Formats: sequence, structure tokens, C-alpha cells
Amino acid sequence: MPYDLGATVRLTAECQDPGGTLTSADTATLTVTLPGGATATPVAAETGPGTYQADYVSSVPGRHTVRWIFTGPADAYTDSFDVRPLAPPTILSLADAKRHLKLPLVRSDRDDEIGGWTESITRGIEGLCGPVVVRTVEERHDVRQAGAIVLRHVPALEIISVIPLRPAGPCYAVDDLDLDPDTGVVRRLGGGTLTGLLLCIYTAGRPIISANITAAARIIIQHLWRTTQGPGRPQLGTGDFDVSEPIPGFGYAIPNRALQLLEPDRLPPGMA
Repeated sequence: MPYDLGATVRLTAECQDPGGTLTSADTATLTVTLPGGATATPVAAETGPGTYQADYVSSVPGRHTVRWIFTGPADAYTDSFDVRPLAPPTILSLADAKRHLKLPLVRSDRDDEIGGWTESITRGIEGLCGPVVVRTVEERHDVRQAGAIVLRHVPALEIISVIPLRPAGPCYAVDDLDLDPDTGVVRRLGGGTLTGLLLCIYTAGRPIISANITAAARIIIQHLWRTTQGPGRPQLGTGDFDVSEPIPGFGYAIPNRALQLLEPDRLPPGMA
């Protein structure tokens, strides 16, 4: 499960001899490779015969690789863990999700699991409706004398900057551009064309998340939570938490009632 940025990650491993028996090693070396390629070497301590532990304080979001090397006997173990961004976009807060699931609000060992669900639900809803949580987007557009640029993420709220990436490329002041939030179309107010390899930086999402989207997110997390509490996959049918058919890209993760609530905000085919 992903860890929050800045959290302490407890890393464990076992050293076994060729016969599979736990054995104290002469040396135990732990290397953590960060997403950018830098490495850290937390000090490992033996907690029992052949069992080792080290604590690593996360400082960079992304996938980390863990490599244990033992000598005397020779053994090795590789693993990985993920660290969330500082503020991952989620429609539901952890507290909101726990209230809806009728779980205690005190910190527990299920928080990472529930946090992972809230991130997954947000991705699923945004895959159908476009950005919901407001965030800054950067994207490149290679334009050749076009009357407009179409931003890829809508609703698009505000253009922050349009930066030419080719030497001597034309510059466009934000105040001279018009943005249609619903379509993402950007045009020059005075007319004329846009050209060049441009880096468009803008904000996208919904400043106020409508009640139907929040309600759909609550239904989905309850639906997914139910699947972890007993055997079997979500049932097909017509009930509130049933799925009549899988959604392309999301399988059986989004039940009927949530889809009905999301319908007013779903993007047209081809835009999702």
C-alpha cells in the first residue's frame, strides 16, 4: 500500500541458508533506490535469528525499490513500495470515507487501504467526467498556424501561461487569450493564429464538487469496501450496488446507482 510522503516505512527481510533455514548473516546491507535514481542505505538491525528490520523516512513521492544483500550465508531479497504525492487529488477525504463506511475516525492500520481506494475512485470518476479535483496541468501542443488550441483536460479553469519551447518562438500573453472552460478551446482575442511548440500551463477541475459526484464517490467506495469483506466479486443485477455491465477501463468497479448520479457530468464519447 502507498505511504504518505514523510511517513516512516518499516522494511523487513529474512536471511535463509540454502536449505531455507533462517540464519544470522555476517553482513546485511539494505539499499533503497528512489524514483530519481538516488539511493539511501538505512541501517538494518537483526530482530531475531535471520530476521532484519530497518526504518526509512520517505522524502520523495513515487516508486521505491528495496534491495537486501546478505553474506555468510549469501542471500538476497528485492521488494518495492510507493509513496503518495504530498496532496494526492481525492474527491473524498479519508475522514469522509471512514464516516460513510461507519469506521472509527481514529487512525488505524486500514487508513492506507482506504486512502488507496479514495485515490482509485477519483481516477475512475475523472475518467468518465474529466477533472474534478482542481489541479495544475502542463501539456505540449505543436501548432502550425492554427486558429485555436484544444486543451486536453476539461473543465479548464484558467490559463496560467503559454510558453514557446522553440528558440525565437512567438510569445502569447495570457490576457490576450480566450478560454472556453467547457471545451478547452483557446483562441486569441484579437483574432489571428497560434503557432509553434507551446507548453500550456493551466488549471483544470471543478472549484465546487457537485453533490451528485460526491454521492457517487461514496457509493463506489462502499461498493468496493463490500467486496473486501466477503468472498466473490460484485454481483450482476439491478440492485443499488450491482453492476449491469462492466465499464470499459473500469470493469465492475462502478455500480449502477453511481453511474446514474454521474450521468449529468459525463463527458461525450471520445472526450473521456
